Amino acid sequence: MPTTLYDPPELEAGTLRIVPLGGLGEVGRNMTVFEYGGKLLIVDCGVLFPEEHQPGVDLILPDFEPIKHRLDDIVGVVLTHGHEDHIGAVPYLLKLKSDIPLIGSGLTLALVEAKLKEHRIRPFTLTVAEGQRENLGPFELEFVAVNHSIPDALAVAIRTPAGLVLATGDFKMDQLPLDDRITDLRAFARLGEEGVDLFLVDSTNADVPGFTPTERSIGPVLDQVIGKAPRRVVVASFSSHVHRVQQVLDAAAAHGRRVAFLGRSMVRNMTIAEDLGYLKVPDGVLIDYKKARDLPDDQIVYMSTGSQGEPMAVLSRMANLDHAIEPGPGDTVILASSLIPGNENAVYRVIDGLTKLGANVVHKGNAKVHVSGHAAAGELLYCYNILKPRNVLPVHGEYRHLMANARLAQDTGIPEERTLLAENGTVIDLRDGVAEVVGQLDLGFVYVDGSTVGEITDADLKDRRILGEEGFISVIVVVDASTGKVISGPEVHARGFAEDDAVFEDVKPKIAAALAEAAQSGVRDQHALSQVVRRTIGRWVNQSLRRRPMIVPLVIEA
Repeated sequence: MPTTLYDPPELEAGTLRIVPLGGLGEVGRNMTVFEYGGKLLIVDCGVLFPEEHQPGVDLILPDFEPIKHRLDDIVGVVLTHGHEDHIGAVPYLLKLKSDIPLIGSGLTLALVEAKLKEHRIRPFTLTVAEGQRENLGPFELEFVAVNHSIPDALAVAIRTPAGLVLATGDFKMDQLPLDDRITDLRAFARLGEEGVDLFLVDSTNADVPGFTPTERSIGPVLDQVIGKAPRRVVVASFSSHVHRVQQVLDAAAAHGRRVAFLGRSMVRNMTIAEDLGYLKVPDGVLIDYKKARDLPDDQIVYMSTGSQGEPMAVLSRMANLDHAIEPGPGDTVILASSLIPGNENAVYRVIDGLTKLGANVVHKGNAKVHVSGHAAAGELLYCYNILKPRNVLPVHGEYRHLMANARLAQDTGIPEERTLLAENGTVIDLRDGVAEVVGQLDLGFVYVDGSTVGEITDADLKDRRILGEEGFISVIVVVDASTGKVISGPEVHARGFAEDDAVFEDVKPKIAAALAEAAQSGVRDQHALSQVVRRTIGRWVNQSLRRRPMIVPLVIEA
């Protein structure tokens, strides 16, 4: 059903307005704006990674349009944790106004600052920890420890006179985390006793029954795979998954192997994690990548990026033999990560490429080398029963995840009308314990393409898809300016066609005849003549070759 757009009313005094700008109906670009008393608070500011139908796009940002004219009203950006889908768009927001304060835990802010350094932005930051309270304008914030697939993740409770909101960020309830920092259910219970008016809750695994396994359960599997590997081992994971890297370091040390980090983001993030004490590196295990190549094959583990099949990442380049490390028979490659929706084909292409080269590829489908960082249905039910929220807004997930989360909430007794299924741009007002939808903004995708931000449109991407899938034809014709008669041409050149250009000899007389007919009708306008050429060759190519290529006609008057 198409979305009905309508503007929200003026915000009444004493009402809290919530507008998700990203993260609903997708896994990525998480960003939610809270407004009270003329001030704005932002929670998270992430990116979405492009899919195959978005060729040439580097990143996709939330649409900042609703807040662009109100940058001075922003009191701060709370970052729940350091994953790209929650922090990746921060540089693009700060390019609009560089002194917007960033609030987050130590590791989260360190990762953001390293990213901002590349953009030559020095941010204003406030480091917070679980249990801490801070006031930003009319918003009183309380931070709660949650565990996730990156250390130092925080949920945030937002208090205003309009009510209490709890946003989980990404979280799970691992009871035996590697860093012994569990999700603080005692704090959740205390907030539940106070009365949570609106619960914004991670939906990613809402359609997965039961409980997410513990991160520790992966350690023995990694240990076994690395212990049995006859030659080199390559482990691919997210460049911010400190716990996963920790387990790889420990398994490598146990089997007398050294570890080299591959990929700029992996090196940067793990250096930060080690400096801050989140990554504990066994003595003598790390080795520089260039020196690692001199080691015997059975003494090295490469820790790399590229677990999502990204074309320019290390693992894809290995699979394409476009990297100094060329996998071969006896090598073991471990994909220690999940499949982000939309990346499946790219990942399976990499797996096939590596398998064809003779490598033994170990992945989630054939070994327990990954557990999710998100709460499954059983954990979410616990949260609903502990918190007893008055209203629920499922966030972070595709529509099926949001719907599954809403059903869980309803199973625990939350009325259907208090369970809001929203999308990006939905405007929700909270007042007197009631949250209701009051508007729907028109938000789009903002594409980062090389150095351009927001200039590439969906029409441009459609053109790229046509070029990639259907090919390209250019037609050049020179006509007499006074008579419209063809003097030279038409010259037809094609790209992306199996056929030789000679196949177009049949259509050239048709183009000349169509131009002559147009000239007899008094048509002299270059654009109109170009359209005659486009229609004529387009119809012929469609009928003769069953193709719909991009056609660029050029009519020159002489």
